[in-house]
Amino acid sequence: MRRELSAGVVLVRRMRGRWWVAAMRPRGKVQGTWALPKGLLGPGEPPAEAALREGFEETGVHARLDRKLGDVKYVYTWEGERVFKIVSFYLARAAGGRIGELPPGMEVEVAEARWLPLDDAPRLLAYRGERELAERAAEILSGEAL
Repeated sequence: MRRELSAGVVLVRRMRGRWWVAAMRPRGKVQGTWALPKGLLGPGEPPAEAALREGFEETGVHARLDRKLGDVKYVYTWEGERVFKIVSFYLARAAGGRIGELPPGMEVEVAEARWLPLDDAPRLLAYRGERELAERAAEILSGEAL
């Protein structure tokens, strides 16, 4: 079985008295299909750097790393081949840029990007592992003053 390594980010910011998370809708998915930014590691690229890169590429927001949140592991089939995938997710804080202002070429992958209330992410994100990591991020951030 082939293996893939990816990295993703729970990219947060404080706004209007609450925490928000950057989410994207992958091109080709129906309205309301929200996911966290993630993607394959580049050759020799550390996972934390890949997570920040993917966050910017898929949302338009630059971020600074906070900590690793955990891994999501799953198996999928691509062109008849089973693939075992590990996605390492990191918590990061927004440091600049504007949500939805994607780098050129990213419109091929991303239909839209927006801020979602972090408290609502476990209900709004499409994938179970990502919902669990959003909950973990919310727990970590709950002790910080808004």
